[in-house]
Amino acid sequence: QLHLVESGGGLVQPGGSLRLSCAASGFTLDYYNIGWFRQAPGKEREGVSCISRSDGSTYYTDSVKGRFTISRDNAKNTVYLQMNSLKPEDTAVYYCAADKTISRTTMTFPGWEYDYWGQGTQVTVSS
Repeated sequence: QLHLVESGGGLVQPGGSLRLSCAASGFTLDYYNIGWFRQAPGKEREGVSCISRSDGSTYYTDSVKGRFTISRDNAKNTVYLQMNSLKPEDTAVYYCAADKTISRTTMTFPGWEYDYWGQGTQVTVSS
């Protein structure tokens, strides 16, 4: 069965760090463009970061630039989102999604066509 699984969420104090993982089952993630999204209660889903399959280029939404880092580990078939200096406004359910289109660029994120979505992992930043 083909699916994505996120993990690594939890409760952290402001200023703390978490590393989210997006692991693929049944397919190879390095053939996919990967996006990270988040959705807070009462808010629309937001594209947070992405990494392209073609050249590994990355994108970050302005609110997380300098604090979040997206990366791939092809050997583990996993994409990570390292989140540092977390703020209460980062609280949300975080999702990863995979798009296999070869020609995708980060310039068109988050408007990609996603083949797979994960189930989400909760991140809560609170003292």
